[in-house]
Amino acid sequence: MTQADRDRLVTLRKAQKKLIKQREAAEELGLSVRQVKRLLYALKKHGDKTVMHGLRGGPSNRRIAEKIQQKAVKILSGEEYAGFGPTLASESLASRHRIVASRETVRTWMTAAGLWKPGKQKIERIHEWRARRSRLGELVQWDTSDHDWLEGRGPRLYLIGMIDDATSRAMGRFVGSDSTVENMGVLERWLLQHGRMQGCYTDKAGLFQTAHKTKREEQREGKDRQPLPPTQIGRALGELNIVWTPAHSPQAKGRIERFFETAQDRLVKGMRLAGAKTMAQANAYLEKEYLPWWNRTRTVAPANDDDAHRPLEKHQDLAAILSHVESRRVKNDYTIQFAGKIYGIERADIGAGLRGAAVRVEQRRDGTVAIRFRDKYLRCQVCERAKPADRAAAPRVASVRKKGAQAGGQKVWMKDFMQKTGPALGQAIAISNATS
Repeated sequence: MTQADRDRLVTLRKAQKKLIKQREAAEELGLSVRQVKRLLYALKKHGDKTVMHGLRGGPSNRRIAEKIQQKAVKILSGEEYAGFGPTLASESLASRHRIVASRETVRTWMTAAGLWKPGKQKIERIHEWRARRSRLGELVQWDTSDHDWLEGRGPRLYLIGMIDDATSRAMGRFVGSDSTVENMGVLERWLLQHGRMQGCYTDKAGLFQTAHKTKREEQREGKDRQPLPPTQIGRALGELNIVWTPAHSPQAKGRIERFFETAQDRLVKGMRLAGAKTMAQANAYLEKEYLPWWNRTRTVAPANDDDAHRPLEKHQDLAAILSHVESRRVKNDYTIQFAGKIYGIERADIGAGLRGAAVRVEQRRDGTVAIRFRDKYLRCQVCERAKPADRAAAPRVASVRKKGAQAGGQKVWMKDFMQKTGPALGQAIAISNATS
C-alpha cells in the first residue's frame, strides 16, 4: 500500500465514523459523492484493501503474449541483428515482422535475454551549441565519411553528405572515391532539387582550399603570402555566387558529424538487413529508405518559413560550371594543347583576336571537352600528332684499311717494336750530329 492509499484510507475512515460528511470526503479525495458511497460500502465489506486497485500485483490486460515475446527474442538473437539497440530493434520488429512493442518493452526483453546491457550515462564535456540559421538554404554543411559501410560484403564506399543547418534536411550519395568529380555530382543534385544555397560550410580539405606552401625562412620573416588560385570546387562555388566558409574543428560542423554518426549505426544495419552488396544497392536503400526516414523524423521547422535558396540563372550552366576548367593560349595554327592532346579549332569558328588569345577549356564530367572564347563556344576536333619520318637504313660502306693497319686496328710498325735492338749510345749521338 502506498502513502497515497493510506491517505485515502484515513479520509474514508473519518467519513465512516461520521467525523466528516461524505461531501467533504468527496472534495478531499477529488471524487463524486456517489463514488465515496461506493467506497464506504466496499470498505465495510472488504476492509482496507478497498483503496487499492483490484489488478495491482497481477498481469496487465494489455500485456504482450509470452509466445510473441519469445518470437521477438529469437529474431533479435540472429546474426543479422547483432549490435542492434532497443530503439532500432523495436522499429525493425514492427516494420519487418509485424511485432509491435514499445522501445522500453523491447529493452526489457533484450536485457532479460542478454542481448542488451544497460550502461550508465556518462557526463560528457559540455559544448555550447551554435544557434541554427533561421532560414532553409542559408547554410549547408558538406562533408565525406570514410567507413566500412557494407561491412565487408562489397567494395569500400564513401558517403558524401550535405545537411541544411536550419532544418537538418539531408542529402547523400555513396561514391567510390572522395574526389572533386564525385563531390561536384552531389552538389549538382542539391542544386537541381533545392536551388543555390547562400553558403557552404566544409572542412579545410584540399578539395575546397589550396594549401599554402611557404619556406621556413619566409615564415620566420613574416612575409605576406601570395594569394593562391582556388580549387575547382572553390571556382565553381564562386561562379554560382555561393559563399564558402571553412570550419576550424569537427565540432564546428556538428550537424553533419551527427548525421554521419547516426548513419554509421542505423544505415549500416539497415543495409545489412536489406542485403546490400554493391554501390547501386547501397544508393537505392539510401535514397528509398534511409533519407526519407531521416527527413521525416529528424528534421525541425526553421525559425523563418522563407526559403533562402536562389534559383539557377539562365547563364549558369551546371555542366560547364561543375567541370574541370583550365586556361590555354591559342597557338598561331589555331590549336591548343590540353591533357596530352592537341585540339584544332574549326575554320568556321576562327575570328579576329583568337590567335594568341586565352581560352577557357572545360573538361566535363562526362568526358567531353569544350572550348570557350569570350561568350562563345568553339567547335574543335582532336588532331593527331605527326609521326616522325622513318629514316631509311643507310647502306653500310666497307671500311678501307689504312696503310700500315692490320686486323684489330693495330699498326703494323708497332709489331715487335720493343723486341728490336737499337744502336749504341755513341752511335746514336753520331747519327744525330750527322743529320743536324
